[in-house]
Amino acid sequence: MSYRESYSEHVPSSDMPSFTATLKASKHIIAVAGAGLSAASGIPTFRGAGGLWRKYDAIGLATPQAFQANPSRVWQFYHYRREKALAAQPNPGHLALAMFSIPSIRHKMAPRAEFTLITQNVDGLSRRALEQIAATHPELADEVNSPAVQNSMLEMHGRLFDVVCTNQACRHREHNTDSPICPALAGTENVFAKDEPEPHIDEADLPRCSKCGSLARPGVVWFEEMPWYLDRIDDLVDQADLCIVVGTSSTVYPAAGYAYVVRENGGKTAVFNLDRSEGDQDADFLFLGPAEATLPKALGLQ
Repeated sequence: MSYRESYSEHVPSSDMPSFTATLKASKHIIAVAGAGLSAASGIPTFRGAGGLWRKYDAIGLATPQAFQANPSRVWQFYHYRREKALAAQPNPGHLALAMFSIPSIRHKMAPRAEFTLITQNVDGLSRRALEQIAATHPELADEVNSPAVQNSMLEMHGRLFDVVCTNQACRHREHNTDSPICPALAGTENVFAKDEPEPHIDEADLPRCSKCGSLARPGVVWFEEMPWYLDRIDDLVDQADLCIVVGTSSTVYPAAGYAYVVRENGGKTAVFNLDRSEGDQDADFLFLGPAEATLPKALGLQ
């Protein structure tokens, strides 16, 4: 049998005890999370059934050029996304990954492992999951708030609730969870939620920088912009002996290539998705179904 034939006949395992054994033996674990992780929290996905990029033109809403051409429309879109995220709560998938990032919890399942969550999501729910754990488990609060845990979550596409000044001489960034972020955006979430007519909002009435008064923009990484933490992520991917892929269609690079690199380096990959996705036939493990159900079980937290 040729290499090509044997490779094409590879079938990922769905055996949970086998995954548990792999988890236990791993020393450098990364998880790469996408929009599917937040779907159970009510956050719309992008490319799945009913996804935002199926209904709306991503290039017209999520590029620097789109913002320059029509900041009113782009801010209405991100106001809609902010309102959806503010109304959402972390689901058991977020909580499982957050719990696994806490060494005293993780080492019960993977005694020698380091762990980093690389999330493509901008909704803040993974970080809120950590805050929720600290609030509901006071005995873990100090560990949750330690740099080791806080720095083990990399939001590579930025943060929906960050607001950034567009004035190159200022570039002030701040965290802002106001609802609405400015009076003029109140109610415009219905442009996207209910297909209501799109109003035009004067630039002067859109969010402004609190430092210099210039026009502000959402603090996310748009198409054509550079994701955050790339050098650190590349190092983590090169070291990883297990890559857990959660809720992503594996179509947005560079994140889509991380599991491939881990496999090429001799590591294991495990995919947790609701449906089949591109490239998942090459994974060592494939667990289909809601990540909020499969992930807590796989990480020994259920």
